[in-house]
Amino acid sequence: MGIRRQHRAFLAALSASAALWWAGLSRADLASSSPFLPLNTPEGGKAGGPAGPVELRGVMPISQGVYSYYIYDTARKTGAWVGLNEPGYSFLVKSAEPGGDSVTVNFQGRTMRLTFRTAKVASMAPAGAAGQGALPGSPAFSMPIALNPTPADEQRRLDAVAAEVRRRRMEREKAAQGAQNGTQAPAGAPNR
Repeated sequence: MGIRRQHRAFLAALSASAALWWAGLSRADLASSSPFLPLNTPEGGKAGGPAGPVELRGVMPISQGVYSYYIYDTARKTGAWVGLNEPGYSFLVKSAEPGGDSVTVNFQGRTMRLTFRTAKVASMAPAGAAGQGALPGSPAFSMPIALNPTPADEQRRLDAVAAEVRRRRMEREKAAQGAQNGTQAPAGAPNR
């Protein structure tokens, strides 16, 4: 029995030391920049991360011409709604643009101009371009949207949706019949 325990202890120590050695080796092989970032962006994920130690994350009108600004401290992971020259925080909003898109802040002895971060949105092709979803020009999806629809507007929309459903059903049936007859379905037919 004693030899088995010694053998298990030896194997445990050997596997632990091998794991530590392997961890040190694998850290040396890590990429210095993320393979998930697009090319020509700053390293370390700064492209989508915080712009600095404090960020402007919100603007709220309080009264005519008076605004409150949400300043977020990225190190402390806290934020506060503050007005112009409002003391009591680790930052002080000194000035703001009339549109409210940027503020000048004193933070730890430095003066910084903070702006809202712009979202990086890539547009995609319409859903119908890939042969799925709505087809360009189909009546159900090319109607203008009424903000306050009347019952007549709602009925027209429902009729257009029903017509689109019937059209797609007919195309599926044609494709199924073509498959049974051994012919190819038309290229524009949806695969639903």
